[in-house]
Amino acid sequence: MKFGGSSVADAACMRQVSGLVRDALPNSPLVVLSAMGKTTNGLFTAATAAERGDLPAALGQLKELIQDHRRSAEDLFDDAVPDDLDQGLTDAFGQIELLLRGVALLRELSPRSQDAIASFGEHLSTRIFAAFLQSQGMDATWVDARRVMRTDGTFGGGQPDIEAIRGLAKAIIAPLLGPGRAVVTQGYIGATEDGLTTTLGRGGSDYSAALFAAALQASEVQIWTDVEGVLTADPRIVPGALPIPCLSFSEAAELAAFGAKVLHPATIQPAVEARIPVTVRHTQKPRGRFTTITGEVRTGRSVTALASRGPITVLTVSSSRMLAQSGFLARLFEVFGRLNISVDLVATAEISVSLTVEADVPLKLLIKELSSFATIQVAEERAIVAVVGERLKYTAGLGSRLFGALADINIEMISMGANEINLSIVIKREHEHEALRRLHTALIESNDGGGAA
Repeated sequence: MKFGGSSVADAACMRQVSGLVRDALPNSPLVVLSAMGKTTNGLFTAATAAERGDLPAALGQLKELIQDHRRSAEDLFDDAVPDDLDQGLTDAFGQIELLLRGVALLRELSPRSQDAIASFGEHLSTRIFAAFLQSQGMDATWVDARRVMRTDGTFGGGQPDIEAIRGLAKAIIAPLLGPGRAVVTQGYIGATEDGLTTTLGRGGSDYSAALFAAALQASEVQIWTDVEGVLTADPRIVPGALPIPCLSFSEAAELAAFGAKVLHPATIQPAVEARIPVTVRHTQKPRGRFTTITGEVRTGRSVTALASRGPITVLTVSSSRMLAQSGFLARLFEVFGRLNISVDLVATAEISVSLTVEADVPLKLLIKELSSFATIQVAEERAIVAVVGERLKYTAGLGSRLFGALADINIEMISMGANEINLSIVIKREHEHEALRRLHTALIESNDGGGAA
């Protein structure tokens, strides 16, 4: 059971989560927590202030974090915080202060120091939560994830050692689990073989949960968040967006790549590879709808969901030297590789190639490089709208419905994904939201059914 920052943001949220853990006790839950609310951002802010030598600002930010955590602890325990928890919090805050003072003294924030500071968010939330479960009569054990989540020394994005994690999880966590017992540990953080603290990067708590699940051969990974699963579109744009009961890993990957933000598939890949289903659930609506993500899904639906991303920039590269000549594309993409610029969509013609890049790429430098052997046209303020579904290739009439829905919106580029489950179009960004709403009505809300099937 993985709970994100919004699920453990304060005492009221933690009480809600404790009820979910109590209900899950017969199934021996391993509870993986993120830091409370915006704690990680606060720790980064404090560390950055210390790096520029502004120790008062850094300590002021730390003071706010101390107050937030103590307030939540006092609320949970009705102003009677257990002595061992109170001392644990005091010790942790003292360690953070020492680290901040060291950064301020040296005016240097190394990746190693930043990971050490950032890791305290999860350390604090799990200490408080585990103590609360115990105060409620539950058999819950706190485990420092750094004893199990073995990584290399890449600070800020530690690469997990799968074999080591499997062995350590079986030796340290597994004996503590059993019907009626829970283990509470941290997401996001790990340690090298030498005991140096690392983090797994943004989205690391989901990744931690999937790695622990694979190591322990869990029956399920539950990602508890603030939405009822993955929806057929962004509900802020499409009011009629529907929860998707079942989603394949490939579909989840495509949706994430084109703007869906519930989770990133790479973070749950260890569980999917181990054939462990991943469910995305709403913490405040535990009996509500949810999404199950597995390796493959066979639903018969034509379209699963829509996603969009913008602004993006479209480059059209033209040269008569492309005609019946080999090596042009190699030369073209060598420039992108050398400038470390990723390409999303590609469409080719006899003497031109159109492709999309993020709006913040070094455009002037890119155009200068490409202009040495081709003519470049640039279209900015565009958006990609992606139609995702396992059966796009086999759905007759899909193109007719798509173009019919967007009859008066100019489509500037079309691309069918290499895995044939993503049909993407490029339009002016000003039409992005309207296009999403129209396509949702035509492709998902129609009688043919889509994500809600």
